[in-house]
Amino acid sequence: MSNVNGVALAVLVVLFALVTVMGFYASRWRRPTSMESLDEWGLGGRSFGTWITWFLLGGDLYTAYTFVAVPAAMFAAGSVSGFFAVPYTIVLYPIIFVFMGRMWSVSHRHGYVTTADFVRGRHGSRGLSLAVAVTGFLATMPYIALQLVGIQAVLEVVGVGGGDNIIAQDLPLFIAFALLAAYTYSSGLRAPAVIAFVKDTLIYLVIIVAIIYLPTKFGGWETIFGAAEEKMAAPNPVDGKPNGVFIPGEAQHWAYATLGLGSALALFMYPHSITASLSASSRNTIRRNAAILPAYSFVLGLLALLGWVAIAAGTKPIGLDGKPNAQLVIPQLFEDSFPSWFAGVAFAAIAIGALVPAAIMSIAAANTFTRNIYKEWIRPDATPQQEAKVSKLASLVVKAFALVFVLLLDKQNAINFQLLGGIWILQTFPAVVLGLYTRWLHRWALIVGWAVGMVYGTWQAWNVANPRAGVDHFGGSLAQMPVIGELGYIALTAFAINLVVAVVLTLVLRATKAPSGEDETIRGDYFADEDDPKVRKVPQPIHQEAASP
Repeated sequence: MSNVNGVALAVLVVLFALVTVMGFYASRWRRPTSMESLDEWGLGGRSFGTWITWFLLGGDLYTAYTFVAVPAAMFAAGSVSGFFAVPYTIVLYPIIFVFMGRMWSVSHRHGYVTTADFVRGRHGSRGLSLAVAVTGFLATMPYIALQLVGIQAVLEVVGVGGGDNIIAQDLPLFIAFALLAAYTYSSGLRAPAVIAFVKDTLIYLVIIVAIIYLPTKFGGWETIFGAAEEKMAAPNPVDGKPNGVFIPGEAQHWAYATLGLGSALALFMYPHSITASLSASSRNTIRRNAAILPAYSFVLGLLALLGWVAIAAGTKPIGLDGKPNAQLVIPQLFEDSFPSWFAGVAFAAIAIGALVPAAIMSIAAANTFTRNIYKEWIRPDATPQQEAKVSKLASLVVKAFALVFVLLLDKQNAINFQLLGGIWILQTFPAVVLGLYTRWLHRWALIVGWAVGMVYGTWQAWNVANPRAGVDHFGGSLAQMPVIGELGYIALTAFAINLVVAVVLTLVLRATKAPSGEDETIRGDYFADEDDPKVRKVPQPIHQEAASP
């Protein structure tokens, strides 16, 4: 504790306390008559407007780990590993503009809370719905754990994230996630919706200041790019190959392109992305957000470049255990380059940036468990009140698991499992997104295609080694693509195989007239908006004035 940055820690604690109060107050914000339903607790009453949804989705998609890992990848390995995140978030929004409005409409018409709900109704298959639910649940768990990695990076740099005793090493994380669990339990999705305003304001402030000030401090962009190019070209002592890629050459084009496209297709398959979207009050709210969310991509691009600024600055990201850790590079750059009070603001932005997505992810995972496992398979007659209670308890278990996962296992395992989660979640795309437009793909073919994609993707990821990190398995997300013969994103290759299998089997099953299941949706469901009587099947929230504090 002797190396604690007291001023930065004080600022971090004050801002953290502020958002904690806001999280508890959120239960009184736009207060309904009852929080005892998934519509209210898990989806915020399905009533958020354009700006609330914008902050909520921004806080959900651009996580603390994003703000730590993207510049860390730029610092350690260059543009293929780091900067691909910028074009993929740009490619993403036209995709969701096209399909997410339909998902909103059919979900509000039928009261769907999760993508697995939609798959159950659209394809008439409990098995396919379970496959989608389990995939989403498993893919989300390590994602929640990685938010802890972001907080740990801040705590290590500020001086309280390591050491040999529980007070120095683990207590701050216990406190942070105990508070998160408490206000998420009481306020549901309203808590991260309120906190997202503070998180995004801090993020924008910190990055804009950094991107203006730091280049002038370290010789300008020409010097920064020159230092990055020199480091990327230098041989790595482990394998003798270049440290990384400054600008992707022809050999990296397939890797860069498939990482960008595959990640864009996968991101809105995660339960937390769908949860934030379904909380919007109208179909057009989703479309407006698809148009304005690229503002976050602009900020992400600036943030990514800070990884190269750290190279020019000579930043040494060393953990409290004395070992190099690239994940610490941005917090360390801020501590080295700014006054302690501003470093504290930056640390708070990252820490609070972990709370918002962790809350939404835990709620989404809990909703998935409750609707598609508990209610579908264990207690079909569960009331809305029982669903809400089970979901609240499940959200606590999910967060506790994430905490134990990070505290007991190596951080690299969390990163590896998150990479694996991205491979898995893309395999739900045919059943979900293609299902919004057609039922031609047979439900049994979709299940087999999903299974083949999952097995192939997992097997390929298992075979990826990373000698530099000392990892023999799950060391990355790139492998040689069949037929093409170039390195590409494993998730996209598995998705292509998944789709081919589903199409071929559908032709066989259609020819043999295999039963295709009952579709409970109709064409008009996919175009309903907030003022359409069709959406009235979902109970509308009745708000009452919050009592005086």
